[in-house]
Amino acid sequence: MSSSPVAELDARFSSDGAKATPWSEAQASLEEAATFWISTVRPDGRPHVTPLISVWLDGALYFCTGPEERKAKNLSANPHCILTTGCNQEEGLDVVVEGEAVRVTDDAKLRRIADAYVAKYGEFWRFEVRDEAFAHGGAKEGSIALVFEVAPAHALGFRKGEEFSQTRWRFQPSGV
Repeated sequence: MSSSPVAELDARFSSDGAKATPWSEAQASLEEAATFWISTVRPDGRPHVTPLISVWLDGALYFCTGPEERKAKNLSANPHCILTTGCNQEEGLDVVVEGEAVRVTDDAKLRRIADAYVAKYGEFWRFEVRDEAFAHGGAKEGSIALVFEVAPAHALGFRKGEEFSQTRWRFQPSGV
């Protein structure tokens, strides 16, 4: 993936004189956001949306979920998803990331992601890496969480306030 996506302002949904939001600002929002909403598709085609926590690391969002949870089942059938975060106010920046959720199973990468969870959310979110997944110290024996990576295929930014804008960021696929 390109580290500098192409930014396009959509003037139809922007105030006069608005400029495209720089990707660096959107990335900072992704790094700092406490809560995200993930949208997936159920096998019967109905949408499913639920809140979760996520970390931004190496140009992608990472989240975990139990293998029996609805979002994990949905992603096993259709990896396309959207992660959304924002300020939930009339001013600020909301960011929407679209991509495919890819399961992470590499122990070294899982340890880096686990460290990022602790750094961002604190000790309660300390995970052990076991059996290509996360295991929580306080969880029942055998309880694991699958870890997924979502690298942005494209993203949208919705600036709200006195000046408002809609920015689309397009990313180059890996290897291009």
